[in-house]
Amino acid sequence: MNRSDACYGQYIQILREELKPAMGCTEPIAIAYAAAKARAVLGTMPKRLLIEVSGNIIKNVKSVVVPHTGGLRGIPAAAAAGTVAGDADAELEVLSRVTAEEIAAMGEFLQKTPIEVRHADTGHIFDIMITAYHGADSASIRIVDYHTNVVSVKRNGEVLLEKEIVTQEDGLTDRSCLSIEGIVDFAGSVDVEDVREVLERQIEYNMAIAEEGLRHSYGANIGKTVLRGRENDINYKMRAWAAAGSDARMNGCELPVVINSGSGNQGITCSVPVIIYARETGKTQEELFRALVVSNLVTTHLKTGIGRLSAYCGAVSAGCGAGAGIAYLKGGRFEMIAHTVVNAVAVDSGIVCDGAKASCAAKIAAAVDAGILGLAMYEDGNQFFGGDGIVKCGVENTIASVGRLARFGMQQTDKEIIRLMMES
Repeated sequence: MNRSDACYGQYIQILREELKPAMGCTEPIAIAYAAAKARAVLGTMPKRLLIEVSGNIIKNVKSVVVPHTGGLRGIPAAAAAGTVAGDADAELEVLSRVTAEEIAAMGEFLQKTPIEVRHADTGHIFDIMITAYHGADSASIRIVDYHTNVVSVKRNGEVLLEKEIVTQEDGLTDRSCLSIEGIVDFAGSVDVEDVREVLERQIEYNMAIAEEGLRHSYGANIGKTVLRGRENDINYKMRAWAAAGSDARMNGCELPVVINSGSGNQGITCSVPVIIYARETGKTQEELFRALVVSNLVTTHLKTGIGRLSAYCGAVSAGCGAGAGIAYLKGGRFEMIAHTVVNAVAVDSGIVCDGAKASCAAKIAAAVDAGILGLAMYEDGNQFFGGDGIVKCGVENTIASVGRLARFGMQQTDKEIIRLMMES
């Protein structure tokens, strides 16, 4: 692929759009971001909040610890954090500069301020609207389809911003250029200087939170459990470090991560195993960069058909991405990577997403294992064939099959998961 090709520029832009830093689980952070913007538009500290969110936002915020809150969980906590201490200009790092005094003020705000949460069934899987009130004044912010896509801003009923909601990925670079063959071609020809900044940040941030997860106690300590007694086994190490990053992130660690497809867990899953493999096998920095291009873009390609939020666990796609990146480091190109992806999705496409919480780390360990297994199958001359379950003939047809399953086939599953979670 030449630098002058249209797809070259699109691939670069996709990486820049997807590989963004975020502090904490991205759904509660999106609520904090909306609340911070509502407070800024209102111009004063609100006396009441109305929070209207889609079911998938409820699912992904209910159980996860919001960073820089002293261990608070849930939608009201995320909104309180953004209202009291959020920096709206920082977007997904909205809570990155919180002080101890502000953490104390969040608790006071939650005690004294009426906060109503409503389930908004608008037809959008990702939908957040926060209205802040102070006396007769009000300000509302609406975010739809992805975490920073502000589509409406109003003050006292006056429209300050209104964007037409066209498609789920409206405002992002067209992803239709993505294919496994194109990704492999791009990874081999890209000028690494064009991707250095985003990939160096991903390596720094995501390895730091993985190390933190192994160093201290977070959640169910899945990373430590996977690694115990197998510290010198590279396959277990790749699984453990990725899981440990999620252990920390889901349970209040205040370190940032670089996300993929709107998710920090997916960003960790598709990058950390590839980094571990490259370091353990003595690969160069350039080889690692090119492999990370593969892992990140394969993850994004799979997630494009699925959507940002679904009943289909996002770690599955990221585990496929990790397997593809490791295959690239082993010298594999299109054929090996295509078979790795097909084999991996055939193994663990049944994992459901029941929200962000401690058990995500265990799902990540399983997803990375599937990626490694899918690669090992190819190396041993084994594969799944078209007609084996959801597997179709050809990697792109299989990816499309997964997208249909996740986006359409699991809609009722998603609704039932949300109902079950709201009962508890």
